[in-house]
Amino acid sequence: MMTFKNITQGEREKLVQFARVLAKEAGNQIMPLYKRGIEIKLKSDSSPVTDADNLADDIIVSGLFSKTPAIPIISEERIAKGQRPSTSNGLFWLVDPLDGTKEFISGTDEFTVNIALIEDNKPILGVLYAPAVDDCFFSNGKTAYHINKKAECKQIRARKIPKAGATALVSRHHLSLETKNFVAENDIVQTKVAGSALKFGLLASGKADLYPRFSPTMEWDIAAGHAILVAAGGSIKQINGKDVCYGKNILENPFFIARGLE
Repeated sequence: MMTFKNITQGEREKLVQFARVLAKEAGNQIMPLYKRGIEIKLKSDSSPVTDADNLADDIIVSGLFSKTPAIPIISEERIAKGQRPSTSNGLFWLVDPLDGTKEFISGTDEFTVNIALIEDNKPILGVLYAPAVDDCFFSNGKTAYHINKKAECKQIRARKIPKAGATALVSRHHLSLETKNFVAENDIVQTKVAGSALKFGLLASGKADLYPRFSPTMEWDIAAGHAILVAAGGSIKQINGKDVCYGKNILENPFFIARGLE
């Protein structure tokens, strides 16, 4: 059992590796359900949920609780069931057990398991695991890494916008008019469609430059990617330039722009 007040860097290293193991375990367990035509239900907000979401949630939440029972856990699936623990001490896990359920249902391979640790409204470590392609991005709060399906681990770094112009990432299912206008009005020479939180991995590894988001997201959608991108030298800011924060009374995020190196 581990108890925490202020997380040291050494503890971050241990916790992110534990979270990475949990994310991979959850991803491996949901893969047999992938493309099987499993039952799709609708939550109260009309977003889809499947048995895979709930299976991954059970694995991650039980694993985190067994390791860090003193740290509250906010999970998308538990919130949907009305379960929100107090996070008044400023330290909590934020979990999206299956980010990109629509991608999972449609068979694009672009879905992720997201785990982040929040301290004082900021993500201090994060894991994104894409089980369909066996890709993992993670950050210990200082450095960002990528592990490919060959188990090769390397440090990653966001890039400065090339002189030829920026590459912007856009969502397959949430391409708003504001996003289209942003692309048209800025020095963007290419757009790439990508699903789920993988967009943050692409930014952090220097494969794109901008991710404008002018449609709704929740805290668990972006927290792990936020931790990874910042550790890789990038940023996520609200449209007004203020920081994106976590643990709000309302868990929906403001619109934001994620960037590589300035």
